[in-house]
Parts: sequence; C-alpha cells; structure tokens
Amino acid sequence: MKCPFCAYEESKVIDSRPTDEGERIRRRRECLQCARRFTTYEIIESLPIIVIKKDKTRQSFSREKLLNGMVRACEKRPVSLDTIERAIDDIEAEIQNTLDREVSSEKIGELVMDKLKAIDEVAYVRFASVYRQFRDINTFMDELNKLLHNQK
Repeated sequence: MKCPFCAYEESKVIDSRPTDEGERIRRRRECLQCARRFTTYEIIESLPIIVIKKDKTRQSFSREKLLNGMVRACEKRPVSLDTIERAIDDIEAEIQNTLDREVSSEKIGELVMDKLKAIDEVAYVRFASVYRQFRDINTFMDELNKLLHNQK
C-alpha cells in the first residue's frame, strides 16, 4: 500500500477491525519509511452479474426480482422470509462462484426451483408452473408425478 505522505510502497498493518457489519475492514497502517500512520479500507470486489433473458436481451442481476418471485411462490405457505433470504444468498453465491459474469435466466430459474423443492413443494410447483409455462393440465400433472416419484 502506497503511503499517502511520502509515496513509499511498503507499510505494516498496526490494527485491523471490521466495519459496516463486516462488509469492510478498516486497517491502520504505518509507513516503513516515514513512520507516519494512515487508514485504509478493504472491501470485497463484487463484479456485476448480467442475466441473459430468453429473448437474448441482457440486464443486470436483480436480487429484488428474485426475492419477489420467491415470496410470491411461498405466499400463504409456512415459509419464513429468513428462509427465502438464505436461499437467495445461496443462489447468489453459486452464481458468483461460477466466475461467469453472464448467466442465463434459465439457469437462475433452475437454481430457484432446486431451492424451493427443498423448502416447500407447493411453492416449488407454483414457481415451476409459471417458470415452465405449463400449457395444460397434463404438463402440470407430469410435474406433480415427477415430484411424487422422487419422494419414494
């Protein structure tokens, strides 16, 4: 870290502590040349995720859209908002860990369905019916039969 006083590039960390609920780390440093102290902040760099929609348009990933869709699927179900938030955290982490900066909306939909299947089967079917655009009762029944078959 370059000293703001003498521009020397070597310093030592004297003190570190988390700030902003652990989102940043505040570091007190001392320049190894001029011995003056200064403060730096370290944050996690988050690269934007671009979602490729079905019509091939691109837009920024929106946690709020994901939350709204999952809340709608879990409406009137015994699923806490905290459970939904944790599922979204998991989905977002999985997307970030792929190192791809672009992800298809289909991939996000599949991740959501996997989470909902484990959380609440009714919410899963609700989400799947909209996401997979069930055309008729037979497609809906096929999905229900798959769900029942996987329980055995």
